[in-house]
Amino acid sequence: MGCCEATNPDLRGVVAVDRRWPDAGVAWDRRTALKGLLGAAGVIAVSGCADPPPDGSTSIRLAFCGQLLCVVPYEVTRARGHFADQGLAAELVYTRGGSAAMQALVGGSVDYAGTSFDVALQAAANGAAIRRVASTGRLPLFALGVAPELATTITDVSDLAGRTVGVSGLGNADHALLLYLLDRDGVDTGTVDIAAIGTNLFDALRLGQVDAGMLQEPALSLVVEAGGRELVNFMDLAEAERHVGGAYEFMGVSIRADERDQRLDEIRRLAAALAAGLQDTRRLPVDEVLATLPSALVAGGDLDQLGEIIERYRDSLYPESVTIDRAAAARVQRAQKVAGLLAPGGVDLDSLLDADALSD
Repeated sequence: MGCCEATNPDLRGVVAVDRRWPDAGVAWDRRTALKGLLGAAGVIAVSGCADPPPDGSTSIRLAFCGQLLCVVPYEVTRARGHFADQGLAAELVYTRGGSAAMQALVGGSVDYAGTSFDVALQAAANGAAIRRVASTGRLPLFALGVAPELATTITDVSDLAGRTVGVSGLGNADHALLLYLLDRDGVDTGTVDIAAIGTNLFDALRLGQVDAGMLQEPALSLVVEAGGRELVNFMDLAEAERHVGGAYEFMGVSIRADERDQRLDEIRRLAAALAAGLQDTRRLPVDEVLATLPSALVAGGDLDQLGEIIERYRDSLYPESVTIDRAAAARVQRAQKVAGLLAPGGVDLDSLLDADALSD
């Protein structure tokens, strides 16, 4: 769904599978999911526990989208020993996109899946019996940037009328978010040409092939350095509140619904571990945060730049607790409806969001 580009463009150490969803109308059952996973066999990368698990610990497998800014709290949780503190021996299974992680969950290959909320919504809409139990990211990893030659011309969302705006792909998370933004700002979407560019939006914007585009980091910083404009930065909580009404549920953990009750104690221990990891992610010196990331994932990358990105955004991206913000989840659902990716009735959020899982 377009959440796995940018900070690690080659996705070293991450599963190389298609991140697109099945065609509309394909039911999410275990047979479908297992079939989808066959193409990824042998290339799933696993990050082990920080220390040998203690006797009597519970082994769990957690698959998640391998975008670096999504990964950070999970690796901090692992490296700081918070899984082990909760009696969990956790395997972190990297996938190239959230759809692959969700397929692994529905297919029974893993116990938990960490995905963006739009992935969970689409899975539920297609029949997957899942429950969302915890949140680890409250903002999408996108910003709307303007081409350098138009930086002084396009200064407001309303200025996008009559312009061409690039997205990674039609139906992807950035496309839905763009349509939601235009709708909220009263811009007729019919007056905006939306171009599906793929992952190389930076060059398209820098060269003026599109007037504006939905970017991730470090592409956003590079466009600004080249003279472009940061029009709306959804990775900044204040900006998100101004333009989309508040937090916009992004990364979080789902389970299979039929295992919820029997895993309830385990879910609460997992949530406690991730909550401690989120606190560390927000407060530790950035160098210590970077040190938790697997070398295969950051090999060849600019660690100084990554550190600056984490420092800039971590207080906005990563919530203070793992409790799911229902209003933030509802904003994502509204965006999916505006984009025509969900039926008008949408998904029953009271069934998908498990508000009681973390209660005593």
